[in-house]
Amino acid sequence: MKYAMTGATGFLGGALARLLVDEGHEVTALVRRPEAATDLRDLGVTIVQGDLDDAAALDRLLEGRDGFFHVAGWFRFGRRESDQLHRVNVQGTRNALDAAVRAGGVRTVYTSTTAINSDTRGHVVDESYRFTGRHLNDYDRTKALAHEVAVEYAERGLPLVMVQPSVIYGPGDTSVVGEISRRIAAGKRVLGPRGGGVCWVHVDDVAAGHLLAMEKGRPGESYLLCGEPATFEKAFSKLAEITGGRRPLLLPAGVVRTMARVNGALERLVPLPQDFTEGAMLAATATYYGDASKAERELGWTPRGLEEGFTQTFVG
Repeated sequence: MKYAMTGATGFLGGALARLLVDEGHEVTALVRRPEAATDLRDLGVTIVQGDLDDAAALDRLLEGRDGFFHVAGWFRFGRRESDQLHRVNVQGTRNALDAAVRAGGVRTVYTSTTAINSDTRGHVVDESYRFTGRHLNDYDRTKALAHEVAVEYAERGLPLVMVQPSVIYGPGDTSVVGEISRRIAAGKRVLGPRGGGVCWVHVDDVAAGHLLAMEKGRPGESYLLCGEPATFEKAFSKLAEITGGRRPLLLPAGVVRTMARVNGALERLVPLPQDFTEGAMLAATATYYGDASKAERELGWTPRGLEEGFTQTFVG
């Protein structure tokens, strides 16, 4: 098959590009900075230079393609990131899906996230869940708006499938969670909140879920690609046990929320490290839990367990 994709230079996108090539597919990727695409070229991926604001580049990307993976997104916390989050996550998604329509309605898999559901307050939710209220940060909010854009295009007839990964980990992860995990594995002491938790899913499993969604997903449907649910306390303690690192020092959630409000005020004056922004700290006290039963049942998707994934990532 001939596939087009955005976001191929990113953590998840790179894993998906490798999987597609390994499976014998022809891949064309939209890349903003060609100098960042050496690894993709080495895989045999064809590069189209441009970004999500470039309609002509998107049209070149999708010309003659059998399917389209729109993976690109902006994952950052902080008040100073708001405009860029909206431009990439919301308007960029609309631009990408417009191009899919212009290409004749090419089959599309859109990368959403469980973060659109915000804090599930300890409940494990499925695709029928609808969050109402204020999101904890602008990343969650803009991805929720982008998900609505994807639903809109599906309702208008674009053969589009949505996948919603939970927190992704694995080799090459540069996110806040990835950085904290590396500190723990290296034996450094880190601070963590009590109570917050996510579903942990290995990047290669998420890539596999994307391909299964392309091949088997029902247009207009969403599929939660959620791994094992675990609090940050449990997951990071398990990581310390596996690697011989140090368990995190845990702070009460109320203390973390108070610190978050203070840091939110500071962000208006000075830039803060990602893990000290108000949005990141509030997210760390929440639960982002989801049920992957639908993906397992309809797509045949099976994620690896947390202990197996952490061992493969940090021990080898």
